[in-house]
Amino acid sequence: MSPSIQPKRKPVIMVSSPVYGIEELLEQVFGILNGAGFTVWMSHKGTIPVNSQKSNFENCLAAVEACDLFLGILTTRYGSGKDNESGGPSITHQEITRALKLEKPRWFLAHHDLIFARSLLGDLGFKTSAKRVGLKLTGKKLVDDLRVIDVYDEVIQAEKKLRDRRGNWAQPYATPQDANIFVVAQFLRYADAVQFIKDQPLAALTAREQPKKGGKS
Repeated sequence: MSPSIQPKRKPVIMVSSPVYGIEELLEQVFGILNGAGFTVWMSHKGTIPVNSQKSNFENCLAAVEACDLFLGILTTRYGSGKDNESGGPSITHQEITRALKLEKPRWFLAHHDLIFARSLLGDLGFKTSAKRVGLKLTGKKLVDDLRVIDVYDEVIQAEKKLRDRRGNWAQPYATPQDANIFVVAQFLRYADAVQFIKDQPLAALTAREQPKKGGKS
């Protein structure tokens, strides 16, 4: 096939999140993004590229590295895939950490209850991960693992001064409707921009800005 008539690749967005308790939201987000013209990689839908020679962790991290855009959804659950024996981080935590390290174009949603739990612990003197290490969760838990607060801190770059933070937006949401408003507002706008660039190649836009030969500058 001639390069001039090859189909253009759709932007790939990876959605990283725990699954339990937000299945309906994930279905809605997948529908919105897919309908907007993105290729959506989401473990809940089974669309993450899988290499049978790699572990689940390796496949997920490879997807983070290969995607164009990254959407992280933080809830009160830390996520599955964690090694309880070694205390290793969950798959979701590793995905988010890798996306931040790679400085992927990224967007985050954070559940209201997670933000509330972090604020409450901060008021009680447990503001940092180091101070929360000795805490034990018992009874009915607002969050299932305190490390989910560590993930939120990474996203908002809590260790930096406010003036030094970049790419640290985490949109609070309380309902799926709240989350969907953010997804629509951010990614339909992005999709429109991508489509405009496809319809108006850079060379054509540049040509428009150049004065015609013999014309006035």
